[in-house]
Amino acid sequence: MDIVCPSAADTRALGRRLASLLGPGDVILLAGELGAGKTVLAGGIAEGLGVDDRVVSPSFVLAREYKGFVPVIHADLYRLGSLAEVDDLDLATDAADGVLIVEWGDIAEQRFVEDHLLIRIQPDDEGEVRTVTLIPRGSWSDRSLDVVQS
Repeated sequence: MDIVCPSAADTRALGRRLASLLGPGDVILLAGELGAGKTVLAGGIAEGLGVDDRVVSPSFVLAREYKGFVPVIHADLYRLGSLAEVDDLDLATDAADGVLIVEWGDIAEQRFVEDHLLIRIQPDDEGEVRTVTLIPRGSWSDRSLDVVQS
């Protein structure tokens, strides 16, 4: 499913709509180049899950936890040098009772549970309009994603 987001505000709103589908144990993997809007989308998801704090990129700390209706673990794999480092983070265990959102998650997709949603974000040449592609894996294929379309 492809969704066009003409602005960062639309990307954030998409995240809020997506949050309505999420519950404890869900894993969202985000993919896209630097500046594509991964953190903006993660912020919208967190808002939709009741997080009041501003969501910022966890690039230098690797993972941040936010309190909402369920805990939200927001991780960033950009700075990691190997898949073994992904395993060392033990993100799935930390997020078992919450929602895990992983930026650059596509580089280590096989390290996460089979049931996850991969989201690719592709900005246009000006970096404003984004095409967001939802790619369900495992049991996510059985979920209706229609709610995220505006």
